[in-house]
Amino acid sequence: MMEPLKEMFNKVFYENLAKEFSKAHKDFPKEIFLRDVMLDITSLELNQRLRRTSETLKQHLPSDYIRSIGIMKEVIPNLTRGYTNLVFPYFVGLYGKDHFDFSLEALKYFTEFGSSEFAIREYLKTDFVKTINVMYKWADDSNHHVRRLASEGSRPRLPWSFKLDEVIKEPALTFPILEKLKHDSELYVRKSVANHLNDISKEHPAFVLNVIKKWKGSSSQADWILKHASRTLLKRGDKEILKHFGIKHNEDVLLKEFNLKSKTVKTGSDLNFSFIIKNSGNKIVKTRLEYALYFKIANGKLSKKVFKISERELKPKEEVSFNRKHSFKIISTRRYYPGVQKVAVVLNGVEGKADSFILK
Repeated sequence: MMEPLKEMFNKVFYENLAKEFSKAHKDFPKEIFLRDVMLDITSLELNQRLRRTSETLKQHLPSDYIRSIGIMKEVIPNLTRGYTNLVFPYFVGLYGKDHFDFSLEALKYFTEFGSSEFAIREYLKTDFVKTINVMYKWADDSNHHVRRLASEGSRPRLPWSFKLDEVIKEPALTFPILEKLKHDSELYVRKSVANHLNDISKEHPAFVLNVIKKWKGSSSQADWILKHASRTLLKRGDKEILKHFGIKHNEDVLLKEFNLKSKTVKTGSDLNFSFIIKNSGNKIVKTRLEYALYFKIANGKLSKKVFKISERELKPKEEVSFNRKHSFKIISTRRYYPGVQKVAVVLNGVEGKADSFILK
């Protein structure tokens, strides 16, 4: 099991951080910093530890913000790249608004060592137009971390951050950035563009459909982005989106013998089910297979979530059997409620007859 991210902010990390700041700034009070930053650290969650670290650095670095950023720029290349380096852009997000242009350049620099995607949103919240114009220029940067920041930082629904209501309302505000990145050579960047478009699709499916029409076939990179960006709409069974990927309902393709291995599932174990699909026609048919799980939630109602199984072509008269399982292992991101739940197979966007089971 992976250790929680918050545990990366530990005594070893802080001792190394203090050592590096002592090298870059001879007046840095190493021992006092360690005492202050480690105070009750075990009681703090991830974002609290990030904030504590930035606040403690503020206390023990020069009061001159620009000078402090200069010291931080000396320190960060000597640290291991990764999540703990978010302390640096976090500092900029907290204390840099009075030096707006300078701070945006600092975020551009720090993002190479640990993403500035969360901190840049503080500047979008303060002055959206000014910040988005800078990010538009970043989309042309030679450094792929900076290009990725242009897309990721301006996502309407960036996980672990607040929503950008302006972009949720009007996706055209960030689309020029995505347009610049649609052929990007770096998968890291393309994933961000796809996730950005997927965010947009939740309120504006027609907008994303128009992007598909515009970009499709322009490059292999753009085609990859479009497929990944369409995952929410595909799971919704959006007929227009499915059609654009060559998938449509076909009466020759049959779903047969859907069967639950057991009508009772214990929390912590697996739901097992099987089914068969058959192409009874004389032409090759492209198929997309998913299953819909209706989870019981706190108010006693059922909430639907769709999981992809596969996409494949079925030859004429071909029949394929599937055995699948869904884990009800206890995880931090989902709470299970005992009682009747349902599962159904979804074939080319059309949901088959659901079957019920009891979760204990």
